[in-house]
Amino acid sequence: MKRSAVVVAMALAAATTVQADPVTVYGQLNVSAQSSDEGEGRFSELKSNSSRFGLTGDFALDNGLTLVYQVEWGVDLADVGDGDNITSRNQYIGLKGHFGEVRLGRHDTALKDAQGKIDLFSDYEADVKNLWRGEVRASDSVTYYTPTFNGFGVHLTYVMEDAADAEDAFSAAVYYGDDSLKDSNFYAAIAVDSDVAGFDAMRAHAQTKVSGVKLGAMYHTQENIVSGLEQDGWLVSAAYPLGKTELKAQYQTLEDDDAVSVGVDYKAGKNTTLFAWYSSFNLDLAAPDRDYLAVGIKHKF
Repeated sequence: MKRSAVVVAMALAAATTVQADPVTVYGQLNVSAQSSDEGEGRFSELKSNSSRFGLTGDFALDNGLTLVYQVEWGVDLADVGDGDNITSRNQYIGLKGHFGEVRLGRHDTALKDAQGKIDLFSDYEADVKNLWRGEVRASDSVTYYTPTFNGFGVHLTYVMEDAADAEDAFSAAVYYGDDSLKDSNFYAAIAVDSDVAGFDAMRAHAQTKVSGVKLGAMYHTQENIVSGLEQDGWLVSAAYPLGKTELKAQYQTLEDDDAVSVGVDYKAGKNTTLFAWYSSFNLDLAAPDRDYLAVGIKHKF
């Protein structure tokens, strides 16, 4: 057994036996059967779509402080085996109090986190990361969330250089409202990256719910720090509920490249969703056009 698999097994065993510190074991299993065409002909494949599991918890300390932690791993249920299918996701330890919350470790940057639920095809082929830069989970990072005030909050990320010839990186976001649209019918955020994974970036986000219909939009700009190439694009998304079914559509651009996606989700149980979607990429001459058709199942625990 690979070392990573051994470590994960030990962590899960500890979580089930130690009762003094409240620990929640959680996860998401998401697999789709796909018909894919990436420019060289159509083929079938099974894809694990950011399946994951982890441990999270908190522990009351003195002086109004709370210890918080999360250790999450990605797991590939379809393509990779022999222990290599275990990868690191958000993993941190931190403190929470009247000042807000500080997290130390590996964490999504403020810009990545600011999109909320606007990307309706996150984790699939049409995830915004497939056209845009900025979807970074930063190691060696310090994350800070301010307390919210009248619905406003700030999320800051500082990424340490970790080498003598490297540069620090920063990410910041200001947001308003509830990104799940449960406590309010509106969410908005503005976020910037400075020298994160070789790019500067800026995004503006907005999402609202009108008569149960979710409508979202994003504007994105990015600049390659080395080449100086600047690019921009935008995204719109919509989701329409019909009982246990949700119809959704999304369109995203980056200069002359674009992606269009349509899909349907069916709530088969409290934590289980059956889904189908189609995504098509119209790309510039540097890459062939692509399209994907998928059906699958997602279960959360």
